[in-house]
Amino acid sequence: MDVVRGLLCLFSVLVSEMFMVAAFSQSLDSDFTFTLPSGRKECFFQTMKKDASLEIEYQVLDGAGLDVDFSLSSPTGHVLYSDHRKSDGVHTVETEDGDYMFCFDNSFSAVSEKIIFFELIMDNMEQEGEEPEDWKEYIHGTDMLDMKLEDIMDTINSVKARLGKSLQIQTLLKAFEARDRNVQESNYNRVNMWSMTNMLVMVLVTGVQVYLIRSLFDDKRHTRT
Repeated sequence: MDVVRGLLCLFSVLVSEMFMVAAFSQSLDSDFTFTLPSGRKECFFQTMKKDASLEIEYQVLDGAGLDVDFSLSSPTGHVLYSDHRKSDGVHTVETEDGDYMFCFDNSFSAVSEKIIFFELIMDNMEQEGEEPEDWKEYIHGTDMLDMKLEDIMDTINSVKARLGKSLQIQTLLKAFEARDRNVQESNYNRVNMWSMTNMLVMVLVTGVQVYLIRSLFDDKRHTRT
């Protein structure tokens, strides 16, 4: 009896692992950082399936003004979202079959290039006809050592979702840190430049003042012998 129980437990664990692999493959995340030259517009495409979910989050990490134009279009060409000169944004859309296009536009800037980070989160992207295998049909009998596999799977899926959210937040925090660092370095360079400029002006003014004061005490009269 103990051997049978052990085999049932081992089999249930293996089937549960197969179920977890199928469930975990439904969510896809990707992120990318690129440089957008001044006066340019860059577009990207993402193929999506019907009844899936696409979330796009972007941030301008570096560049004058820390702003960019953003647009998201459906496979039919309809503009779903449009942002004008924003430093960051988050957009979520329920998708249909086709290629979604999202563009970053820096054509309003004639001088400054922008460094842009964006992240894509795609849910419910399993293949058509691919259903998670029901592990219940492989389990026979009522002696399951009081294991509530449904509760275990719910807990595992909850932990997986929270871990995915934690990873997303960490990625965003890294992007915020990179942007703040770029801003601090830019301010540091500006402070140094203006400090040197003020120092040179002060030295020049001091020299002019010394020259003017000495000229007041110079005796310009010539004596004849």
